[in-house]
Amino acid sequence: MLCSIYKSTKKDGAYLYIAKKDDFTPVPEALMDMFGRPQFVMVVNLAGRTLALVDVEKVKTSINEEGFFLQLPPPPENLLDKYKEQKAQQK
Repeated sequence: MLCSIYKSTKKDGAYLYIAKKDDFTPVPEALMDMFGRPQFVMVVNLAGRTLALVDVEKVKTSINEEGFFLQLPPPPENLLDKYKEQKAQQK
């Protein structure tokens, strides 16, 4: 399965996967407004491939069922919580 990947110009680390290059018709208008002007990254064949941050099967399923997949960046690490956890373990 081939898909085109675009990165967001408004949200760092957000990527949009679609089935056909430059065909954003399946993507809701509200999502496109939030995403900003899509910047083309590459076309990739998802068959037999792994992706760094997302499960390739979730990407395929979402593209087949909804016409697109939105990859968002992982939430930032809360350093205060991490510090508190380390302190608690030291006691």
